[in-house]
Amino acid sequence: MDTELAPLRRSEELSELIEEQIATGARRPGTRLDEQELAAEFGVSRTPIREALIQLAAAGLVDMRPRRGALVAEVGPARLCEMFEVMAELEAMCARLAARRITAAEQQALLEAHGSCEAARDAQDPDSYYKLNEVFHHRIYAASHNGFLAEQATALHRRLRPYRRLQLRVRNRMLTSYNEHAEIVDAILAGDGDRAANAIRSHVTVQGERFADLVASLDQLKSGGNARAA
Repeated sequence: MDTELAPLRRSEELSELIEEQIATGARRPGTRLDEQELAAEFGVSRTPIREALIQLAAAGLVDMRPRRGALVAEVGPARLCEMFEVMAELEAMCARLAARRITAAEQQALLEAHGSCEAARDAQDPDSYYKLNEVFHHRIYAASHNGFLAEQATALHRRLRPYRRLQLRVRNRMLTSYNEHAEIVDAILAGDGDRAANAIRSHVTVQGERFADLVASLDQLKSGGNARAA
């Protein structure tokens, strides 16, 4: 039984590794993902690589094209804005339900996640903050106690990982993000669903200057430039 499951586990592991490369910009939008090259890089056969790419395609991170193979998915600014609008509404639903349903243990876990983000903010470490920020948001999804909603929010969050990461490299965004987190936490712990929903919606929505900053970062991501703000 374990032998039969091993290839599946390996493909899932490879999928996570490639996804992380995409999220960090190591594999840029539009670049080709060659099965043979990936197999050599990770020291595996092409079969688990192929399975991993299929999984990433299902998540929307990779495009599978006839005669061109697998490419890192490209998302235009208008489409990206639409995706963030949906993400904001999904997270608003999660926060509203969390304010009503969060348990004492989940409250503590949310506060701990918020505290970890504070430490990364103080260290001016956007990469650590990004990872801890993911934990923070997933704690809210779980606290909604709506499994289907949490699954949908997690799937879109995963699809937007490279772009959410880029946002944190804009000057002062970590500080702003942390302060927005504080408002979200206060509202959830107070049991105020409407305030929690509005706070997280504003936190996630990309518009105005934030949209302009994201578009500028997109150009750097595609060209391989450094998106870190000075």
